[in-house]
Amino acid sequence: MTHILLIEDEPLISAFVAKGLKAAGFGCSVEATGESGLYVARTSVVDLIVLDVGLPDISGFDLLERLRGEGVTIPVIILTARSSAQDTVAGLVSGADDYMSKPFSFDELLARIRLRLRGARADTPSTLSHGDITLNLLTRRVTIDGREDDLSAREFALLETFLRHPDQVLSREQLLSTVWGFDFDPGSNIVDVYVRYLRRKIGADRLKTVRNMGYRLVGLS
Repeated sequence: MTHILLIEDEPLISAFVAKGLKAAGFGCSVEATGESGLYVARTSVVDLIVLDVGLPDISGFDLLERLRGEGVTIPVIILTARSSAQDTVAGLVSGADDYMSKPFSFDELLARIRLRLRGARADTPSTLSHGDITLNLLTRRVTIDGREDDLSAREFALLETFLRHPDQVLSREQLLSTVWGFDFDPGSNIVDVYVRYLRRKIGADRLKTVRNMGYRLVGLS
């Protein structure tokens, strides 16, 4: 599932945008401060960031400059009440991919998000593979050692996340944010439940538990 990080301190706006994104089929997490947004952008699986400028702790421009300075290339759309040409230029110079002024149309924001995601994934292949596991992103079927199997929507999103980060330990919190979009309590065991489901289809030896940390997908040849 494509995951969008919304960094916005106005509760009404963040709730409105997050609800719309989830209805459109995206995962979405919301952060109300720049520092918490930076932390999530650095530690979670994020496909695109929608960023407010007037945050309570640090400027959205400063946040974006820090991310770009660290080599983070996630597409960023600035969404702000500042609409002057000078602010627009400042946002683009800071490394933004797009700039929208408030008030805004959600349909336009959604169109811009989809456009930026297509641009970021223009060269993305239609399959993901690691070891003897191949996931077809179009048919949403997994092939293990020549055997095909169907996946539920959550199983597909979970396996896609692991395949995009092979051999990397992903915490339960990262998986919950990416696959479920924080729709569930962080203390929920829903991640463990779906890891068990996925193991039944790809094999338990391919999805390792890393004690007190999370899970790691390993390749078997």
